[in-house]
Amino acid sequence: MGQLVDGEWNDENLLVQHDAKGLYFKRDSVFRGRISNDANSEFPAERGRYHLYCAVACPWAHRATLMRTLKNLEPFVTLTNTFQEPGGQGWSFGEEGYVVPGTDRRVRWLHELYTIADPACTTRVTVPTLWDAKARRIVNNESSEIIRMFNTAFSGIAQASPDYYSEHLRADIDATNALVLKGVNNAVNGCGYSISQQAYNNSIKLLYETLDSLEVRLSKQRYLCGDTETEADWRLFPSLVRFDPCYYVGYKCNLRRLDEYPSLSDYLRELYQTPGIAEVCDIDGMKQGVFNAAGPVGSNGIVPIGPTVDHSRPHDRARLIRRI
Repeated sequence: MGQLVDGEWNDENLLVQHDAKGLYFKRDSVFRGRISNDANSEFPAERGRYHLYCAVACPWAHRATLMRTLKNLEPFVTLTNTFQEPGGQGWSFGEEGYVVPGTDRRVRWLHELYTIADPACTTRVTVPTLWDAKARRIVNNESSEIIRMFNTAFSGIAQASPDYYSEHLRADIDATNALVLKGVNNAVNGCGYSISQQAYNNSIKLLYETLDSLEVRLSKQRYLCGDTETEADWRLFPSLVRFDPCYYVGYKCNLRRLDEYPSLSDYLRELYQTPGIAEVCDIDGMKQGVFNAAGPVGSNGIVPIGPTVDHSRPHDRARLIRRI
């Protein structure tokens, strides 16, 4: 996808994301600021000040979109989805361009926001990216930190909503996040992006071992950390909702479909049917982003028509205790 090097866009693969054995890894994000509900903080929570840049195709960005919905932050954080153009310079706003909030500058590429924030930055350009229009700076481009700040930063000014990182569950949430990150989120990418057979074999083994263990867990309890929805559930959800339509074919995760896991697929349907969530799950758009000519996997631009996925089907998770 290219990257910025000393503030200049470069199409060569200079910031490599494969180790010596050909295994894909995700580079650390560069911008790591935090919005706070402290009015004296560097990035205080305010209505209309912040702007979130995502992409329908990207599961990491989807985390932030989901938490924005779950925490009722639509009036406080605006959302713009970018996309990949064949032969383009990373994430795009389209030919007509986009006026950057807080400036009069019209840009076509997300990387242009990065150089407004830091004219000499060297980094890959990723979604989600959180922009501060008042300071004309990037706050953060690390999805795990963005969703964590969304959980609490607007408390007191946004509509009341559940706490997805409750103090008494934090150790369990953190451990579950680590399991899901390694065994699902990154293992899926290891299947799709690794450039050696051994790296792929290791990734798919880890992926299905993890899915098998999650199936057992969810057969006994309603959510990943017990009887309460947490951040951990919504970090897993983007991978699950993409699994059959995108990963099974496009990323060669084809040992078993998710629909073959009774508890995991039932759990997925319950989360999908949460009010507001279906509206931020454009599955056709996810497939377009994966399989088009500029997508992340090898493709001739033809989008597979299947498999048929119906997340509106009934689920029976109510047989397990539920608390929010």
